Amino acid sequence: MKDYAADSEVGRVSASPPLALAKRGTAGHKQARTTHGAENRCHQKLKIGEVASCSEIPVKTIRYYEEIGLLVPATTRSESGYRLFSPSVINRLAFIKRAQSLGLSLSEIQELLKVHDSGELPCGAVKQHLLLKVEAITQQIEALEILKSELLGVLSGWQEQPAGNRIAQTICPNIQSLTNE
Repeated sequence: MKDYAADSEVGRVSASPPLALAKRGTAGHKQARTTHGAENRCHQKLKIGEVASCSEIPVKTIRYYEEIGLLVPATTRSESGYRLFSPSVINRLAFIKRAQSLGLSLSEIQELLKVHDSGELPCGAVKQHLLLKVEAITQQIEALEILKSELLGVLSGWQEQPAGNRIAQTICPNIQSLTNE
């Protein structure tokens, strides 16, 4: 079993000391844990579960992002073989999360991250993507307004009991009559 000091170097933080240490009465370790608590947890090498906790993104999603290249693969490993991530991954995940909330696809986000990774700020490219999103949304709104007008037109001429002789010719005369006439 590793001692707490080794765990703290790789970013392990738990609510209480490991059982063996607690049985030995290591009050010093508990004090160290209190001073290095959650505020430092997200500022040292992190296991994937800690990255998930700090970023509020599921472990499975983080693995997927790593697999498709949105995250730099973890190259450092703990003594136990766990992948360790740089604290900068939290900022990167926050960017990915925000960009997705603004409607950017993962491929668009990957393009922006490549610009960043080349040493440049991608703000100009981000602005272009957002302008394109606004344009697409404007077109969608226009298309939805046209559809809304068409639906209101159909409903305004709605007949609860269409002519019985049209049963063989149509499925629902209320909506088919507009296309056939």
